[in-house]
Amino acid sequence: MKPSEQRILAQLQAELSRVVRYDDESIVHDKWIRQRYDGGAFASFAPARAAAVQTAWHEAGHAVAALAVGARFNSASIHHSASSHGRGSQGRVHGITGAAELTFVVDAAGQIAERLMNWTMLDSDEDLRAWLAAWRSDGGDARRFRRAISERFGQDELGAWRYSEKLLTSQRLKVRQVARALLVHPRHLTYGVVAEIAAAS
Repeated sequence: MKPSEQRILAQLQAELSRVVRYDDESIVHDKWIRQRYDGGAFASFAPARAAAVQTAWHEAGHAVAALAVGARFNSASIHHSASSHGRGSQGRVHGITGAAELTFVVDAAGQIAERLMNWTMLDSDEDLRAWLAAWRSDGGDARRFRRAISERFGQDELGAWRYSEKLLTSQRLKVRQVARALLVHPRHLTYGVVAEIAAAS
């Protein structure tokens, strides 16, 4: 890690220790709340804060899944950006490489992490099949997932999802800690910092 990353990591670890007793919505950095509110995406601070938390879990899911399957990435962020055609970005894990045939796990991980946040997993295969059939607009995750499962699962979306779910559920504490790191820090986090935060969970 670069000295600058080591400094950020030390600051993050201290801040995460300080806020350990606070819930996720209580620790959202003001930048992430105002970014969503000032851009007109939300009518008040409360839903903007909740949206930042959801995004943090989503992006932390992608990041931790990448770590779990041996992939790398450049950085993770919950930076909110709007676009003129209404398709903004809530956050992103940039530059994921090296997931090979397990790329689909990383693609599914954002949605799985959102469900892990409040333990709202779809236990019924029937319910999950219905949800998967409706899963479309998700920043490209759904399209990439369906394309990536073919090598190992063919067209078995349910099997690929359950495989991804099992892998990420065992990583929930890491997802939570990375999400909290994304919430308290007002900038993106590099791969090295995220890896250290996850490893310490």
